This record gives sequence, C-alpha cells and structure tokens, in this order.
Amino acid sequence: MTYLLALDQGTSSSRSIVFDAEGRIVAVAQRELTQIYPRPGWVEHDPMEIWNGQLATVREVLDKAGLQPADIHAVGITNQRETTLLWDRKTGQPVHHAIVWQDRRAEPLCAQLRADGKAETIREKTGLVIDAYFSGTKLRWLLDNVPGARAAAGRGELAFGTVDSWLMWQLTGGKVHVTDVSNASRTMLFDVHANQWDAELLKALDIPASLMPEVKPSSAHFADIDAALLGCGLPIGGVAGDQQSALFGQACFEAGMAKNTYGTGCFMLMHTGGAFQPSHNGLLVTSAAQTSATPQFAMEGSVFVGGAVVQWLRDGLKAIQGSAQVQALAESVPDAGGVMMVPAFTGLGAPYWDADARGTITGLTRGTTVAHIARAALESIAYQSAALLQAMSRDAVAAGGMPVAELRVDGGACVNDLLMQFQADLLGIPVVRPEVTETTALGAAYLAGLSTGVYADVGQLSKLWRVERRFMPTLSRAKAEEAMGRWELAVRRATLV
Repeated sequence: MTYLLALDQGTSSSRSIVFDAEGRIVAVAQRELTQIYPRPGWVEHDPMEIWNGQLATVREVLDKAGLQPADIHAVGITNQRETTLLWDRKTGQPVHHAIVWQDRRAEPLCAQLRADGKAETIREKTGLVIDAYFSGTKLRWLLDNVPGARAAAGRGELAFGTVDSWLMWQLTGGKVHVTDVSNASRTMLFDVHANQWDAELLKALDIPASLMPEVKPSSAHFADIDAALLGCGLPIGGVAGDQQSALFGQACFEAGMAKNTYGTGCFMLMHTGGAFQPSHNGLLVTSAAQTSATPQFAMEGSVFVGGAVVQWLRDGLKAIQGSAQVQALAESVPDAGGVMMVPAFTGLGAPYWDADARGTITGLTRGTTVAHIARAALESIAYQSAALLQAMSRDAVAAGGMPVAELRVDGGACVNDLLMQFQADLLGIPVVRPEVTETTALGAAYLAGLSTGVYADVGQLSKLWRVERRFMPTLSRAKAEEAMGRWELAVRRATLV
C-alpha cells in the first residue's frame, strides 16, 4: 500500500491525517490550539505550541495507523493562511506570538495605505484589497512594535513566514526557508502574475526583502524532514494554503468549478484557470494551488465568522454544551421566527469589506427563544455564503462565463444537514458533499502524491472524487430572493453600529 501524510495546521487545531492512494482516510490525530486574545480585535497563537502540537499529531497518527515513518511515501502540508510569524534565523525562536489571520490590529496601517493611493497597485499586482486580514501589514506591525525587530531584520537575522514556512523551518532543523505560491499570494507582497515577491510592494510597506522565503509551486519537492525527528527523511512534496488546498482536494481543476469550506470562517473559491479575472463585486483574486510554474488563479470570497458562530453559542451565550447539539436545537423550531443574526464579530469580509461592522441580532420578540437564535446563527453561515456565490456568479457572467452550476462543500460544519439544505435553498443550485470532507488535508496529500509520482496527473485525481450526498433546492426562487433581501437589510443595520 502507498500512504500519504497530510499535516493540516488550522486556526483551532493541528491535525495529521494518513490517506491511502485512493484518497481514503486511514487515521487522524488532532490537538486543540490555544486562542490568545490580548486586546479586542487581536488574535494570537503561540508558535511553539503550533510546532510542538503538530509534531505530536504526526507521531500519534502513525501510531494509530500502525505505520512506521518509512511507510509514508510523501508528506503534504496545508495551513491557516495569512497568520504571520517572525523568528530568529540562528535560534529558530519566534520574536513574538503569531498574529492570526482574524487579527485587526493593522487596520490603521491599511487606512494609511488607502489614503496614500496604494489600493489600485495592490489590486493589480496581488488580486487583493487592502485589508488587515493579509500578512504584509501584520509583518509591518511586528517590525514596528517588537523591540529590536526592525534592527535585527536589517541585519538579516530574522525570517518571516506563514505557518507552512514555520513548520518547514522546524521540520528541517532550520535548513529550509520556503513557501508555495498559494500562501505567498495572501501576503499583499506577491506579484501573482510573475510569481515573485514585488520590490515596489515591499518598499511601500517598508519590509526588507531578506525576510522573505523562497517561493515554489504547490506541488514540488520542498525539502526532506530531518531524519532525527522521525527516524527517516520523508520528502515534503506538496504545500498549499488551506483554501487552495481544499479547492484542489475537491477536484475543482477547471474554470467555473467552485467549493465552499465551512470552518471557523467560510471560504468560497471558484477556479478561473489561467485567467486573472478581476472582481467587480468585492471578491479577491488569488493564486490557486499550482502543479507547475504556470500561474493558475481562483476568485475567492471570505466569511470571517462561519462555524465560529456555533462556538460563540457554546462558549459565549452558553446556549449549548457542545457544537454537535446545534442542529437539534435549531430543528426544534420550524424557522428562525423572524430573527436574523449578522455575526460580524471582527467586521465583515467579502463582499462587504467593512472592518467597523459589528454583530447584531434583529427581529427579536417576546416569543423568541434560544432555539430561534440558534437557528438564526446557523442560517447566518448560509446567508453569508450565498452572498459570496451571488457575487461570484455576477463576476463570472460579466467575464463571459456561466454562473456557478453546483457548489462542492467541505469543512466541519458541512456535516450539518439542516445547514446544507438551507444553503441549497438560498442558492437554487445543488450543494454537493463528497465522501471525504477532509478535503483540505486531502488536497495537500494529492499535491505531494503528484510531485512524487503516486499520481500521473490531475485527471487521475478527478476520478477519485466521490459524492456522499447531493442537496437539491426546494425553496422557490421568489422565496429565496425574499430571504436574501431580509439578510441584506440586516447587514445594513450591522454596518451602522
């Protein structure tokens, strides 16, 4: 048997998954990751906890699978994107906690960049809007606010990386400082047309080029893991940011194919092939996972609070004891009773891009119960995703293409049948859940398998993708449009807070 190991370092946990060559899960190991909130709007992770937890899951999953490290053909890495780390090249020690993608502390710098007229240059070169979401302004904050960091960076003593780079630095004992195009494209510092760091953008953010990792295609030989860690030097053959990895794992290889990942946030990507297709509806252009040096693109919309709203029901509102209870509570009422929730806890992402929006619950009456609020919270995930897909379809049609015909889904919340059916009803197209919903990790495994000869081409991977359930819309388009109108009204109220 041929086995592939995927390291899936996410926002809320670190996981390792062993797949067989057919893309089926053999074993999973997972560890929770501590969330650190120093101030309102700030979110951090401990880099050493990321590393030690990820390594522990590697050892645990091999034990669970009954495998030796030598039984693994290749390793793929997928990671929470935009999360920013800065470390000492000599000691390998971080100079500060990792600043997580959700963190908003760099918004004043973003406002300055907008005022300086940098928005159009950044959009044309990177496909991104100026927002604190992306890594570049987080890195600038670290250089400006960590004592001695800027001077050390000027001497070439520090290294910047997203989580993939950090893990590979540690896995190789500090021998390799590298990333892939999909992660690089989320920094606001990378020219996605030329697939290289952009000198003008680095200068605009006052970031030394010496900090930056080497950039490779997503399917390539990145490095060999230090044999001292596991007993043998396994090749790292695939790396991609979590959302591009999920697009790859969902076998969305052709222009017009789309997927939505329901995780802490929700992330919808539509492959656009080799075409850099700018959005006129608040979406981003990003580099898709690439199997060669030739650029491939995707249109992307990001919802900052997706499954995290269920965590808030559990931890903040104390409405449920465990996340798995939310579907039963929501189904205990026939509908949300007119309640609408906009979970803009950290502002609103695409297609609204309002950093100042705040969460609201509207439509409350004396008859409202916690079940109605739970249902409204669950439905908010689908409403936000529907707004993304509608924007995506408008862009596709404007570029001479067709609206998205079906939505492939994955991520933890896609197991919720109530949510998936409501999503199909709002969209008016099939919502398709695959047999393997761990498509983020699967994409990393596939990328590693491609670069090491397990798979001949992406056509072979397309044949491995299997449907578990297809949710068909049951709501009339008039009713769906009426519901989306109520959602947009609720959003306008949230942006006035």
